[in-house]
Amino acid sequence: MEKFKRNERVAGLIKILSDNPNNLFSLNYFSELFTAAKSTISEDIAAAKKIVEQISLGQIETISGAAGGVKYRPYVENGDAIGFLDELCEKLRDPKRIIPGNYIYMSDVIYDPRVSAKVGEIFATHFMNSGAEYVVTIETKGITLANMTARALNIPLVILRRENRVTEGSTVSINYVSGSTKRIQTMFVSKRAIPEGKKVLIIDDFMKAGGTAKGIVDLMKEIKAEVYGIGVLMKTIEPKEKMVQDYISLLEVGEVDEHQGLINIYKDMLFS
Repeated sequence: MEKFKRNERVAGLIKILSDNPNNLFSLNYFSELFTAAKSTISEDIAAAKKIVEQISLGQIETISGAAGGVKYRPYVENGDAIGFLDELCEKLRDPKRIIPGNYIYMSDVIYDPRVSAKVGEIFATHFMNSGAEYVVTIETKGITLANMTARALNIPLVILRRENRVTEGSTVSINYVSGSTKRIQTMFVSKRAIPEGKKVLIIDDFMKAGGTAKGIVDLMKEIKAEVYGIGVLMKTIEPKEKMVQDYISLLEVGEVDEHQGLINIYKDMLFS
């Protein structure tokens, strides 16, 4: 097989690692792939690590020992996160986004792969050391954000359902009160989805009073899973007291006025 040059190996390393975030690759894997000695691969990894970190593309981590190897961690620097969220706020402030009832149309933003991927990486950066083993969300709009977060952390995604489905098998359900509408709603999770004692991270698109998030927390208690973090793309400023604690949001939305064409939306204080 033709020998690869140093720059070709480094480019290949970065591509493979970044395409498989938080997936541990052994040095043997790259040694065989590039037909190069492990010592050479170690030097290539050091070069790749320097490049990735110098231009803020994430982090490359090496783990020593027989079970060790190398992996890529998506990592968004605070300055990069601030710039991205400023851009997102500017886009969402467009008065044309206001729909009857003083709601904001967000579907095109949430379902934009560039946006959802970056949001997932920001959440992954914040929760990287949480120890979470599963990402949990409820259908529907939060799914893309939760999926990108799960990909960045390299852990499974579990989607809670609002209706019971035969394809889910045996389920556990809980009734909860929506914090905004005060209506009683139901959510379901398959008994096979999350084993007992597992640590979960809750990701959603929007929080008003926090009723849905609290419902998810309560459902996780029912199946004996531990919630290790809650992240939402956007929260409303009012009510100030939410039904859950210890959550992070990326954006805050205040007054939305259809008649004035006004949307007050800002970065959360975490990114100020």
